[in-house]
Amino acid sequence: MEKKKFSKLEIIFIVLFCLAVAVACVLIGILATRETVSTSSQFSPHCPSVGTAERIDCIPDQVATKRLCTLRGCCWSPQSDTNVPWCFFSSNHGYRVDGGLRKTQEGFQATLSRLSSPSLFGNDINTVLLTAQYQTQNRFRFKITDPKTQRFEVPHEHVGPFSGPAASSLKYTVDVQQNPFGIKVTRASNGKVVFDTTIGPLLYAEQFLQLSIKLPSSNIYGVGEHVHKQYRHDIKWKTWPIFSRDKAPSGNMDNLYGVQTFFLCLEDNTGASLGVFLMNSNAMEFAVQPAPAVTYRTIGGILDFYVFLGDTPEQVVQEYVKFIGLPALPSYWTLGFHLSRYDYGSLDKVKAVVERNRAIGLPYDVQYTDIDYMEARKDFTYDKVNFKDLPSFQTYMHDYGQKYIIILDPAISTEALADGSPYQAYERGQSKKVWVNESDGVTPLIGEVWPGRTVFPDFTNPDCTSWWVEECKIFYSQVPYDGIWIDMNEVANFVQGSSTGCEQNDLNYPPFTPHIVDRLLYSKTLCMDAVQTWGRQYDVHNLYGYSMTLSTQRAIESLFPGKRSFLLSRSTFAGSGKYAGHWLGDNAATWDHIKWAIPGMLEFGLFGIPYVGADICGFFEDVTEELCRRWMQVGAFYPFSRNHNTEKCIPQDPAAFGADSVLVKSSKHYLNIRYTLLPYLYTLFYKAHTQGDTVARPVLHEFYSDEATWSVDKQFLWGPGLLITPVLDPGVDIIQAYIPDAVWYDYDSGAKIWLRKQWTGMYLPADKMGLHLRGGYVFPFQQPANTTVASRKNPMGLIIALDDNNEAVGELFWDDGESTDTISSKSYISYDFKVSNNVLQMNVTNNNYIDPNNLMFEEIKILGLLQEPVSVTVLQNNNVQNSSHNITYNPVDKVALIQGLQLELGKSYSLRWTLGTSVNEKYDCHPGPNATKEKCEQLGCVWTEDPSNVDVPYCYYNSPDNAYSVADVKYTSLGVTANLTFNKSNLKAYEKSMLPISTLRLEVKYHTNHMLQFKIYDYANKRYEVPVPLNLPKSPESTVESRLYDVTVQNKPFGIQVRRRSTGTVIWDSQLPTFTFSDMFIQISTRLASQYLYGFGETEHTMFRRDMNWHTWGMFARDQPPGYKLNSYGFQPFYMGLEGDGNAHGVLLLNSNAMDVTFQPTPALTYRTTGGILDFYMVLGPTPELVVQEYTALVGRPVMPPYWALGFQLCRYGYENDTEIAKLVEDMKAARIPYDVQYADIDYMERQLDFTLNPRFTGLPALIKKIQEEGMRFILILDPAISGNETDYPAFTRGLEKDVFIKWPNTNDIIYAKVWPDLPNVEVNNTLDWETQVELYRAYVALPDFFRNSTAEWWTREITEVYTNPHNASQSLKFDGLWIDMNEPASFVNGAVGGCRTQELNFPPYVPQLGSRSEGLIFKTLCMEGQQYLPDGSPVSHYDVHNLYGWSQTKPTLDALRNLTKERGIVVTRSTYPSSGKWSGHWLGDNTAAWNQLDKSIIGMMEFSLFGISYTGADICGFFKDSEYELCARWMELGAFYPYSRNHNGKGSKRQDPVAWNSTFEEISRKVLNIRYTLLPYLYTLMYEANVYGSTVVRPLLHEFVEDKITWEIYRQFLWGPALLISPVLEQGAVAVNAYLPNARWYDYHTDEYIGFRGQFRNLSSPLGHINLHIRGGYILAQQSPANTTFYSRKNPLALTVALDDSQLAEGRLYWDDGVRIDAYEDGVYLLTSFTANRTILEIKVLHHGYTDPNNLKFTQIKVLGVTSNVRAVTVLQNGEAIQSPHVVSYNSQNQVLEITRLELELGKDYTLQWR
Repeated sequence: MEKKKFSKLEIIFIVLFCLAVAVACVLIGILATRETVSTSSQFSPHCPSVGTAERIDCIPDQVATKRLCTLRGCCWSPQSDTNVPWCFFSSNHGYRVDGGLRKTQEGFQATLSRLSSPSLFGNDINTVLLTAQYQTQNRFRFKITDPKTQRFEVPHEHVGPFSGPAASSLKYTVDVQQNPFGIKVTRASNGKVVFDTTIGPLLYAEQFLQLSIKLPSSNIYGVGEHVHKQYRHDIKWKTWPIFSRDKAPSGNMDNLYGVQTFFLCLEDNTGASLGVFLMNSNAMEFAVQPAPAVTYRTIGGILDFYVFLGDTPEQVVQEYVKFIGLPALPSYWTLGFHLSRYDYGSLDKVKAVVERNRAIGLPYDVQYTDIDYMEARKDFTYDKVNFKDLPSFQTYMHDYGQKYIIILDPAISTEALADGSPYQAYERGQSKKVWVNESDGVTPLIGEVWPGRTVFPDFTNPDCTSWWVEECKIFYSQVPYDGIWIDMNEVANFVQGSSTGCEQNDLNYPPFTPHIVDRLLYSKTLCMDAVQTWGRQYDVHNLYGYSMTLSTQRAIESLFPGKRSFLLSRSTFAGSGKYAGHWLGDNAATWDHIKWAIPGMLEFGLFGIPYVGADICGFFEDVTEELCRRWMQVGAFYPFSRNHNTEKCIPQDPAAFGADSVLVKSSKHYLNIRYTLLPYLYTLFYKAHTQGDTVARPVLHEFYSDEATWSVDKQFLWGPGLLITPVLDPGVDIIQAYIPDAVWYDYDSGAKIWLRKQWTGMYLPADKMGLHLRGGYVFPFQQPANTTVASRKNPMGLIIALDDNNEAVGELFWDDGESTDTISSKSYISYDFKVSNNVLQMNVTNNNYIDPNNLMFEEIKILGLLQEPVSVTVLQNNNVQNSSHNITYNPVDKVALIQGLQLELGKSYSLRWTLGTSVNEKYDCHPGPNATKEKCEQLGCVWTEDPSNVDVPYCYYNSPDNAYSVADVKYTSLGVTANLTFNKSNLKAYEKSMLPISTLRLEVKYHTNHMLQFKIYDYANKRYEVPVPLNLPKSPESTVESRLYDVTVQNKPFGIQVRRRSTGTVIWDSQLPTFTFSDMFIQISTRLASQYLYGFGETEHTMFRRDMNWHTWGMFARDQPPGYKLNSYGFQPFYMGLEGDGNAHGVLLLNSNAMDVTFQPTPALTYRTTGGILDFYMVLGPTPELVVQEYTALVGRPVMPPYWALGFQLCRYGYENDTEIAKLVEDMKAARIPYDVQYADIDYMERQLDFTLNPRFTGLPALIKKIQEEGMRFILILDPAISGNETDYPAFTRGLEKDVFIKWPNTNDIIYAKVWPDLPNVEVNNTLDWETQVELYRAYVALPDFFRNSTAEWWTREITEVYTNPHNASQSLKFDGLWIDMNEPASFVNGAVGGCRTQELNFPPYVPQLGSRSEGLIFKTLCMEGQQYLPDGSPVSHYDVHNLYGWSQTKPTLDALRNLTKERGIVVTRSTYPSSGKWSGHWLGDNTAAWNQLDKSIIGMMEFSLFGISYTGADICGFFKDSEYELCARWMELGAFYPYSRNHNGKGSKRQDPVAWNSTFEEISRKVLNIRYTLLPYLYTLMYEANVYGSTVVRPLLHEFVEDKITWEIYRQFLWGPALLISPVLEQGAVAVNAYLPNARWYDYHTDEYIGFRGQFRNLSSPLGHINLHIRGGYILAQQSPANTTFYSRKNPLALTVALDDSQLAEGRLYWDDGVRIDAYEDGVYLLTSFTANRTILEIKVLHHGYTDPNNLKFTQIKVLGVTSNVRAVTVLQNGEAIQSPHVVSYNSQNQVLEITRLELELGKDYTLQWR
């Protein structure tokens, strides 16, 4: 298409048009800027030298230019910061005082004359009148008027003229600066100027008035209505327009619905504050700047300022609100939850919403309908089609105790109704001439709003009010309702000004237009020259909503006489709160808006409109579940709590998200709390109504002395006492919250939080928000219900939150909840509550109301009560009342609950509680022996004998306090630090060594998200700390967001509390009276999360979990055969605790001194140790298995044993010679019993001397070589004791040279003990008693100090010369592993030959409850004063490191072994400490051949699994005493499933090896050991997983089935890993076992059958020779055909057993290496294969291919258990392609077993098998 060409004439017209437009633009610019400046060229500005922060902008209306600045006579100084005014007022702008001040009855007056200067906007008024009034002690008013011409003044409903006289005793002084004029208000108490207008000039023109005020601080709050993104004003040159406007909130600096010109300024941290209010209703703007200063610029009226002074911010608000009109007392029901939306569409849909929210049990009082209920959006009509039943809707709501609220807009349609009939509301208004008129004052102004063409009621016209009242009544007669919501009353108009536009004049286009939206006054509203009764729209526009509120209040009074009803307005003005509440307008479903609601709400609290809230979940846009959930949480604590949204957006009422949704559960939870606390909230509104208090309160109002609170605006308070901390950001459950300086209690648990005056990361998961009660307050409450009608009938109660002084106060106001005159007529009940000295006073201060529900206070909850109230006495008029209440006490959270009270509402009472100590709370104050009443009372404790329960301590602490106070608590993102100080109150009770250390340091480190450390030590004096290295990050790696725990340091008394963040469960709470820390006695107790605690050792236990009924267990390494409460070989101060919900945690106390632990049914645990420090490490799991993994990550992963070490092993103390061993080996081979390792005990040594060979064992080197050639291995024993009585014993002489032996302190003398080595040249008479033999025959022995580097070198050399004899190679003993024994260290004399020298160390002031306690610490071991040296040369006493002896020997032994054999090898040690498992295995010591040892061995193994020592087992068939046939056979069955499977017994007992009995016994042994060997690939893989991931091998059932609490008690069965359940016979003569099969699919190992039951105990047949084994569905076990040794079995074909679960799934892995290589995993020389079964497919996938087995191993058989349908064929695939395979398929339909044989699947290759 060809382009159009213009003619010449057209071109001329276009040019002329463009010229006309250009001229018009220039004229508009001139008119708009009105540069009406003085033409005098003589004016010269005086430009003061002021800081940029104090410049007052001279060009607020447009971009500043130097030319314009000069024209305005101002000062020009450009800056790099464009926010700073470049053009600012000179000092010769403004006014001066003419004739001085004239005193008046109210204050003073003065005439002000304008200084000659250019005019900004023209029509300046040259003479103005200043009138000042000292209205009250705290309120000063000054107004500036035109004395010649009456200007518009706000006709306020409440604020009337002041007629004096002036107040006296003023708290302020006023000074007037003469020239230029300015006013200064000074606080009388401190002389601080708080209000100073001299910072800028007064400007007073016809349509531009300005005054600037310098303020005492930048803490400025208020002025509105806007979206202030923060509560405290940003003073960096911000200008806020003020002009009521139908504008949705946004992040722009827009003027919104209402006009509020009040601001508050907090002067400093004394709380002193001032408020400033400008009574002016014209369009204006409010500018803030960093001076700090504010500037009001308004375009009409007068300047009428009120200055309010208060001692606190709250007092200023009270002063202001009393002045403008105290807020209305809302009806009780309006404090319930409200639901609304725009455009439900029909009443049926409204009812559906109502019903579904009722159905979920949502607390919910009020339902709205928006304008969609109307016919064509016309007020006072309803849609007779979609809302035809609306007339009965109120009744429908009332029947459920709910209310109904309608919306009304001001705009009235001029159109007829849909049926053509007249719209009577319009007609009646028209006849009464009640509309806003055009500029002629006669013609109704026509606009357009929701109904279309509309007129606007003039609510300032009394006739209009009458009409409005009447229309509300008429409509009520058709559609009853309970309250009115007025909207669109800014007033809103959808056309600009009117349907015909607005005239060009100074009202519609004033010389200065504030920075309002669109910069056009009549945009979206009425023309400014429109006329109302009160004046021109120009003056009264901002009063429209206020006047509508007044008229609607009249309607409510007429509709509901004597009732408060409900009134909610969008547009507000100062004083609106006297009658109406407010919502924050049409917000959006965004995270910004949920944040901005809090500053908005707090601001309206300042404005005297406490009944305020935002649309919960947002009005515009579709809300997400997360945002709505979080908004419902915080919205439950909006004073006005309403969920409301708009058309075309998804429903967002709670039930819309699903009855079982987290949102519904969370909403109900917090709304129930709201309803519970409604009596408290209602009392707050009473105080707001009677004295102007805020309800939703800024934190700074209560904590103004703390500067951190001045900017807190993401949290708020209800009154003084309830701190609300919502989550306001997406995807977070950790928020930064400020905890003000007070005692605070978590609302849900009642537990005190020990943070104060600091920011903290608060964990708030999806269903949780922060809610805390402030100590020092009493909160009245009422049991909640789904409506307030129902809840007001429920029992009442009190929550008492005690402060630091154990005191609290509170109030209650109670009336009928709806009448208007209850206060004036005193028809109410009021209480003052006061708590002090364990007495609650409930004093009635007014009682002129009788509640029809006969309410009673039935429950009182006391938070922060450190002791249990053992009795409560109720008194009335000092007379004791009968009361059948009951008391419960939660000692963890320190919450007392008194229930069953019958305290009548309206009567005064006092309650007195007596504190005491319940049995379970008795902590032993004298744990040492020989406690007496006298000794007890010397310690300041209580003595109560109770012969009926001798386990309960007679001597116990009487007070919850301990001896330490806390100071300087510092919380950081990395941890906590604090100083602890001993309160020296009872020093006489302490011995010197037990005198508490005066100052201690606490350090808490958040090492990882699941692991923390807390350490208490003496920072002034270095104390011994355990030299065991742990795997800790160099610096804490946890993050605030991801930590599983929260830690608080508690004071009064000191304690540490650790909570699991996800559940709130307290897992450590040491705020107990027991804490003490002295040189030789340290004690700390903690409450436990449940009765289920596992661990601590090494001690023989009778069940896996600890018995919490007053048991004390000593821990101190000792040569002590297992026995009840006898401390044995190792020292393991670690436990795992279960929480009530099945979560688990672990705690290690890294302390190596003698210790005991006491368990009591509280449940609680007390540690007592005799030295060192307290150094705790806690891992958070949360599963039991993860606890072990995390613990072993800390202390070190378990050692990876060689493959052969998983074979069966034989040993005996008492072999006569090597020939006996050789015969045993041959007999075992002949019996074909799998068997890999043979031992020699100390018999092989000459006279039990390490590193020697007994002449009776000269054939041992050859025997070792022979059995190794046959695929077996050999292990030797070594003891640490070295004889010192030999003339030629290199081990001793070289030890002397290397200085390796433990000596007496400060000498060169060795401490000699006696152990096994015999003296030379003596013949031992074994018939003598033991003590005599020790005295006569045992040599003096020295004990090596294995901490020393020189000792490791010496030890390695001595071992080397055994392995490779340098003198006679044929005597070399080529051992494969080493067994180190007697390394507690053991001694057959107590302490030393000749006794010990330091009594206090050997018999410390407190000897833990050890076996043979009276013998002290030296029983069967070395003197405690023995001097040892750490690798760095630091001296330590044996007292401190005794329990580390075996630990210190283990690594040097493993290092020597591996250096010699060049293989992985194995070390088995008797004495262990945390981390021993890194280097060794462990056997459970010298047990006894007794039936009760069977289950104890399972317990011991499971405990050592917790301790990180996977390679563990007990001596099969028992060490001491003769075993018997059945016992040994059953033990062989059980022992075949010990990870460390060794049959071992002692000298003098009969043989018990498998070939010592008969052929049947051999068959039993062969059968069960063949099963073990078959499963060795699975066991080896478990060992790999333990070594790499820290998982358990022998696994308690609870580790896999922790959700099943039955498993928490099971210790007579165990698992190998997750998949094999072992249920042995443990009782003599039993042929069945009562086994528990947890909730999983289980297959009988022997028959492959699915057993068909789960989650129950069953008696399983167990004849001798049969052990019940079950494979767990969901797992795949790798297997290998067995052989007599692992050397041969490793050459055999592999197989898989696939046990499908209920979903036909299974998985497993196989770890494979050469079985002996050191660090095979670390070097990557291994093969890792995964197996995954999914219904009919099995995937074999190589995950790591670093090793190729030389035996070309293949999987030749696969069994699939639980195949439910017949299988005809199996296909083998590689890389997705079928391959040739010679396999054979069989399917047993009865057992549902698929067996695939003759496979040739090479180990190390990927395969897929499919069956069909």
